[in-house]
Amino acid sequence: MTTKKKAVISVFALIMINVSLICSLRGLPMMAEYGTQIIFFLIIAAILFLVPSGLVSAELATAWPKKGGVYAWVKEALGEKWGFMAIWLQWAQNLIFYPTALAATAAVLAYLFNKPELANSAYFTLAIIIIVYWGATFLNFKGLKTSAKFTSFGTISGIIIPGIVLFVGAAVWVLLGNPSQISFTWEAMKPDFSNIQNIVFFSGLLLFFAGMEVSGAHAAEVENPQKNYPKAIFISSIIIITIFLLGALAIAVVIPAKEISLTAGIMQTFMTIFGKFGMKWMVPIIALLAAPGMIAQVSTWIAGPSKALLATADDGNLPKFFQHTNKNGIQTHILIIQGSIVTLVSLVFLFMPSVSSSFWILSALTVQLYLVMYLLMFISAIKLKYTRAYVHRTFKVPGGNIGMWIVAGVGILASIFAFTVGFIPPVSISASGLVIYRAFLGVGILIMCGAPLVIYHFRKPSWKPKERKKEVVNG
Repeated sequence: MTTKKKAVISVFALIMINVSLICSLRGLPMMAEYGTQIIFFLIIAAILFLVPSGLVSAELATAWPKKGGVYAWVKEALGEKWGFMAIWLQWAQNLIFYPTALAATAAVLAYLFNKPELANSAYFTLAIIIIVYWGATFLNFKGLKTSAKFTSFGTISGIIIPGIVLFVGAAVWVLLGNPSQISFTWEAMKPDFSNIQNIVFFSGLLLFFAGMEVSGAHAAEVENPQKNYPKAIFISSIIIITIFLLGALAIAVVIPAKEISLTAGIMQTFMTIFGKFGMKWMVPIIALLAAPGMIAQVSTWIAGPSKALLATADDGNLPKFFQHTNKNGIQTHILIIQGSIVTLVSLVFLFMPSVSSSFWILSALTVQLYLVMYLLMFISAIKLKYTRAYVHRTFKVPGGNIGMWIVAGVGILASIFAFTVGFIPPVSISASGLVIYRAFLGVGILIMCGAPLVIYHFRKPSWKPKERKKEVVNG
């Protein structure tokens, strides 16, 4: 079999992929509702989750840079069944993540069309989700090199540039004497943990830093991964924290907390700032810049977990249908099934009371599923320190075995805490909706966690290919 030359991802492209995976502007309005308290929340969340997941991912990816990412890591530590479950959860939570991410994209595009009221239209939101998702899917059919180029463009155009404009606009707003909606006093910055809703918010905030391990599925395509993968994680982490912090504060300065829309809060801010200066014509331009960043994030998430799921199919854990790849080495059948499920899940926007309530309940289920995967990953990292101590690691979590226990242990405790608190609904959900909220989460978790165990138990010998496919990356 002739194998085409593998594409190489540069350090810059990997940084852009990492930023796109995590740093979505869609989360800024939710953060902005907490004013200057967000400074404390973000710093602690980064310490408890971003740092542990980043350090652990860097060590595991440089020790096992083969395809599969988290699947390969958990499989090496806990066995194939749990590796399959880990990557299944990473993949499955995306099926719920995509609609919420694209709901924010729909809100941005509403401003592009100069019709902000469309941001609250369930039908408009559903149409944008379907069109953009399938467009990003077909883009991934072109190969990793092509999708990586789009991700780099989209991250700069849709995340970094609007983030800078957002912060500069808020700064000019204050400097010209306009009132700030938040206070920068020490008292205002101190978080109130006596309020259970602040604890709920903080637990959810941890998962805004989730996703650093996804790029591990591409480690084999990175030039000199032992050196460049940790470097990319470090640089992208700084960019992510900066954009989150400055962007959230910018929105909070301009828009009163009670008026912030979870899906359209960013464009609300731009509309207010540019409207004050007689420059509302800039709003559609910003929307045009921001939309590619949101689409690029979805495109990146489409590529990573599904690529790792292909590795499980090659090991015989999924029917042969899922093992199919096109001439560019892309798992097209997996992507088509994935897109079909996302389309069905997106119908929830037609049945929930509002776009915001749909956005929240889908985000909550996404978080719970992802946290189970993180528990498997952190546990695997500790075990591999002992059972695979002989495997060379160019990058190691500082402090040897004790350091790994501390770093991965913090990640485990943070994951358990967030999972437990995740069953406490936001105050916006009425008492009558409480049962539906918890039932939705409980049933969703049981189905999504049980499915891989059932599939693995009933897998057939015929599913395992006679010869391992050679990976082809083109674009």
